[in-house]
Amino acid sequence: MLDVLKQHIIDRLGKDAPNVEEVLRHFKPVRVRRNTILLRHGEVCKYVWFIAKGCVQVFVYDAEANEMTRDIVLENNWVSELISFGNRQPATENIRTVEPCELLAIDREGFQKMMETVPQFEMVYRQILEASYANSVYRLNTFVSMDALDRVKWLMEFKPRFLNRLSNKLVASYLGISQETLSRLKSKL
Repeated sequence: MLDVLKQHIIDRLGKDAPNVEEVLRHFKPVRVRRNTILLRHGEVCKYVWFIAKGCVQVFVYDAEANEMTRDIVLENNWVSELISFGNRQPATENIRTVEPCELLAIDREGFQKMMETVPQFEMVYRQILEASYANSVYRLNTFVSMDALDRVKWLMEFKPRFLNRLSNKLVASYLGISQETLSRLKSKL
């Protein structure tokens, strides 16, 4: 698992990235089953996870207790509730594994130490923040202006793996539409 993270860091910082081994020492390998809750709404987020293998859902519940998916994160990416993690505030989201996952977890203490002692790690963190923000803003702005059919077409074009890899229920939640609507629209395309 650590080899996947090492390659991820090298891809971002270059082959001669110093201190990579020091960074890797602060991550703890975690293997979890499908449907494992990594974080519940109201808990303080204690970790940032790197997904070496698997898929994770970030979601909230609406007033009728329906899941509303904010993000689906696949391997070779990071997941956390960064506001809760950084400020030690109760989380406003839930994080759950969608598939069996191989994760690398770093706690707040290790994370802070890396930020202070390994300048390159701060650059990786900044890239994580920027990518997360850009993804959220892009998805929100794009989906607000699209009808359901356009959302499905967008998914087919930009995230086709989701349709083959994830349940219709999860894909529909990600798109902000009902399962029935997703099934009906997929049959037309």
